[in-house]
Amino acid sequence: MTFLVCIAIIAFLVVWLISLYNSLIRQKNQVEEAWSGIDVQLKRRYDLIPNLIETVKGYTAHETKLIEKVTELRTLIGQTTSISEKGQLNGALSSGIANLIAVAENYPNLKASDNFIQLQKDLGNVEDQIQLARRYYNGSTRDYNTSLQSIPQLFIANYFRFEPYEFFQIENTQERELPRVDFTSKES
Repeated sequence: MTFLVCIAIIAFLVVWLISLYNSLIRQKNQVEEAWSGIDVQLKRRYDLIPNLIETVKGYTAHETKLIEKVTELRTLIGQTTSISEKGQLNGALSSGIANLIAVAENYPNLKASDNFIQLQKDLGNVEDQIQLARRYYNGSTRDYNTSLQSIPQLFIANYFRFEPYEFFQIENTQERELPRVDFTSKES
């Protein structure tokens, strides 16, 4: 009888440990799925930037320094894999895009261009989606990292070498706010 009780306790512990391990795997996969959501939105923005640059370039030949900066940041983002570095570069890129869009104030023909207006709307949508995806990713990362640091998961996480994920953050507080630029003409 004692033997059966010992077997039952061992079986319970094994099932419990497997359950904890599977929980960590599930959370890890959720974080990776959340990062995938951010990556999709960053790719959408990445693909819109050349169109924006070409549209602006046609009207603003002397704004080449700003255009080159945005192009360079876009290239760097495509080359980096570090989450914190992507966060910093994307913050700088958002600022560069806002500056590029603000340049349009000096060019009435550009402001009225249907192509420019549509690009501006598309970029606004993408920025909103990036913000939502970042919130989901950071929430998933928080839950996963908390599990890694909580007992009893801590022991399983250490044994199987689960690593915490980095949060996707924007470092510069001015870049935390989505730039809003209104190009619609206001009639009095």
